[in-house]
Amino acid sequence: MALKATVYKASINVADMSRGVYLDHAVTLAQHPSETDKRMMLRLLAWTLYADERLQFTKGLCDESEPELWIKNYSDEIELWVELGLPDEKRLKKACSLAKEVVLFTYDDHAARVWKTQMLNKLHPFKNLTIINVMDEVLDAAAASLSRTMSIQATIEDGQVWFSIGDTVVAIQPEIWKTASK
Repeated sequence: MALKATVYKASINVADMSRGVYLDHAVTLAQHPSETDKRMMLRLLAWTLYADERLQFTKGLCDESEPELWIKNYSDEIELWVELGLPDEKRLKKACSLAKEVVLFTYDDHAARVWKTQMLNKLHPFKNLTIINVMDEVLDAAAASLSRTMSIQATIEDGQVWFSIGDTVVAIQPEIWKTASK
């Protein structure tokens, strides 16, 4: 018998002073049986950092041809492709050719550092790629507050994120490993 996804609902309030985005949004996301709580919280954090009414969760782990999150315009062109993990160069090249902007969120401290030393120089030609690393301790703290129904508030200013789930507040300073050139 196949395991089923666990459904989570989150009411997210984002105040992004850096981009001038202020948004209240309800999201529903499914946690694949193989997905860890930490990875799912990274998906929610990624959503808050790029909050937009058009930003959607995709099939993600269930469909390798899609990213974790994306924004598509009315012409079905991909404006933003958000990837998680430590993908190979081929996947990032595909994403960069399909989307106007690509953001990769890395995690898993040790593996991410190894990936960075092996891959970062190879990814320099991808001008529309941004790489952001989020430390495990931050994701562990956020995952500890995970519940099936969540109220999340995120305040973003000058690269600092205050991410609160219920009574838990996590201060996050994502590491920017590569910035897309405009």
